[in-house]
Amino acid sequence: MHCTDAHDMKLVSTLTIQNMGFSFLILMMTISTAVAFPFDYESYLLMPHSLTGSGRCLSWRVAVEANNIRDWSDVPSYCVDYIGSYMRGSQYRQDRDIVCDEALKYAKSLNLTGDGKDVWVFDVDETTLSNLPYFLSEGTWNINATSFQDWLKKGEAPALKEPLKLYKKLKNLGFKIVFITGLSETYSDVRIKNLKEVGYTEWEKLILKGANDVSSAVVYKSSKRKELEASGYRIRGNMGDQWSDLVGSNTGDRTFKMPNPIYYIA
Repeated sequence: MHCTDAHDMKLVSTLTIQNMGFSFLILMMTISTAVAFPFDYESYLLMPHSLTGSGRCLSWRVAVEANNIRDWSDVPSYCVDYIGSYMRGSQYRQDRDIVCDEALKYAKSLNLTGDGKDVWVFDVDETTLSNLPYFLSEGTWNINATSFQDWLKKGEAPALKEPLKLYKKLKNLGFKIVFITGLSETYSDVRIKNLKEVGYTEWEKLILKGANDVSSAVVYKSSKRKELEASGYRIRGNMGDQWSDLVGSNTGDRTFKMPNPIYYIA
């Protein structure tokens, strides 16, 4: 064997050992990283990866909840499947849960007077009751006036469990509950029955919109909150799924926005 061949073999052997050491180092670093940041393949598959499809729709939903997108009438066609998955999945429940957790934390921090005038205002549709069964049966996120009225008359809207738990805890803390809904007073009896059957058993007031009231949601709800405060009530918390529930005048000491990316009410 020539000296140059032996030297080359020795060099190759040395490089191989070095490469093995480097590969081992990379492997150890990869394992360490995986331990520090566990990789969940199932979650990864659900993650948005582009500006189209779920990623774009996630951005749309966040913009809707932040009130950056306003006066929209329909869920964008490219987001219909995404919104369907969101509304039926765990993320919608988690979003509701964190809102209600923060609301309860805030409520517990307050010192109530004990005179029965500290109230918590709740909206109804998509805040305390869910119309999701209606939309799923229709197969669309658009509201058909006739079929939606038929659905309302059934009085079968289920309770959203997180706000229901909050409602019960607020009562135990001493808050009086006031429901203000944009639904017409012609549905008063069926709405009372629906609320009670799913667990909202008592309240201070249930305010529905007059049959001839054509004012916007902001104007209507502001006026009703103003009437509450004029009669001596203190609105300590105010919760709704629409920004029109939470803006305007007499909004209360603090507001809480429940998620709703399926329709918009000005």
